[in-house]
Amino acid sequence: MKFSLFLHMERISAEDDERRLYEEMVELCRIADEGGMHAIWTGEHHGMNFTIAPNPLLNLVDLARRTKNVRLGTGTVIAPFWHPIRLAGEAAMADIIMDGRLELGIARGAYGFEYERLSPGLDAWTAGQKMRELIPAIKGIWAGNYEHNGEHWQFPKTTSAPRPLQQPGPPLWVAARDPNSHEFAVQNGCNVQVTPMALDDCEVQSLMNKFNDACAKFPHKPRPKIMVLRHTYVASDEADAMRGAKELSVFFNYFAAWFRNEKPIDMGLIERMTEEEMAGYPQYSPDVLRKNHIVGQPAEVIGRVKSYEAMGYDEFSIWLDSMMPFERKKASLERFIRDVMPAFA
Repeated sequence: MKFSLFLHMERISAEDDERRLYEEMVELCRIADEGGMHAIWTGEHHGMNFTIAPNPLLNLVDLARRTKNVRLGTGTVIAPFWHPIRLAGEAAMADIIMDGRLELGIARGAYGFEYERLSPGLDAWTAGQKMRELIPAIKGIWAGNYEHNGEHWQFPKTTSAPRPLQQPGPPLWVAARDPNSHEFAVQNGCNVQVTPMALDDCEVQSLMNKFNDACAKFPHKPRPKIMVLRHTYVASDEADAMRGAKELSVFFNYFAAWFRNEKPIDMGLIERMTEEEMAGYPQYSPDVLRKNHIVGQPAEVIGRVKSYEAMGYDEFSIWLDSMMPFERKKASLERFIRDVMPAFA
């Protein structure tokens, strides 16, 4: 099993300096690279201080000059916000600049907050259809002399300028949850990213089952890779683990608030939630997240991750966004590298 790091600049207060947040993000990526992790992933979000990432390719190009070995992936770009020619060309240029280390993850997006600002009237179904049209188009543009007459885009014969360093192109990943998304990924030669969000390991197994079913449905297609993205906190002791679970409880309450798109937003920051409001979502309570997420001392973390390996996952990615202070994120990441990863050598 390979290990990777997934993170954004995470701004939750007007007092948080954005330059400092970026340098902290870079430091965590440096630790992951020097610690032997396989990849670093960052996503795309707009107008949300909760996850600052307006163009992941920009971040990854910078990280390519600050790291040596890690693969550098978008986790993910949001398909309906890109024209196929633009994404094919920008990804290809990024791949050249980063010496062929790019992994290109693509999703339909999920936040109504972003849809209504970048593509008013867009719904999740249409966003998904755009993703399904975008991915084959990108492959065609990279191959060259590609003409497209689709439902959402039409353009005459076009070749990516430049073409990517990796041929026939950087590995493509699809964020998948429902069976149709898994089947689309397998049919189109894409790897798969999944996340159980705040659910327990039954969901982790269910996602693997959907992937296996998709592979079985198309036995003539090579089996892609599958990565699971999971909040993980490696604690120094049980009291520290419970503190981590409480911090994750706050994170998921705010995550859900952004997703519901109901609370006021001021200067990119969502209105603060009260303790009473958070208590109204017991699925995000510290006790539930202590059990569902991978939160615990190294031996417990090793056991949980080995169970994912046994399910068949090829890559385990630590989702580091967590409402935790930088020093706590750093300490957990260092413990994961020092105390957990050697068990999988």
